[in-house]
Amino acid sequence: MQYRLEVVVVPVTDVDRAKQFYAEQLGFHVDVDDARSEHTRIVQMTPEGSGCSVTIGKGLTDMAPGSLKGLQLSVADIEETRAELAARGVPVGPIQHHDGTGFVDGKGETWNAFVFFQDPDGNSWAIQESPTMRQELGL
Repeated sequence: MQYRLEVVVVPVTDVDRAKQFYAEQLGFHVDVDDARSEHTRIVQMTPEGSGCSVTIGKGLTDMAPGSLKGLQLSVADIEETRAELAARGVPVGPIQHHDGTGFVDGKGETWNAFVFFQDPDGNSWAIQESPTMRQELGL
């Protein structure tokens, strides 16, 4: 049996604020923004090149806003990504790698370069440099 992860629900307090963050600051494409009733709103957004979307909204989940931790994106160039996000006002940390005991500043070996940030509600994200993506893009 095959499974395909296509949507992750991210719990937020203010749908418009979160939509602005994900769409304008992170650059996710807004696929759907549908208010079915005064109690339900679905906003689905997809990172460029991703087969998985995130959905924020009203009336979607019992998770507390800010409780989703460990979401991860992959990119071809961690330095370029970090610089772009910082320029867009995303509160992104320094490039780090795991040294076996925890995360420390600087880039590590293959598959070991990350930046971290939180959305306005405190949901936490990691971005990892992917050598596979670098190869696919000819970098």
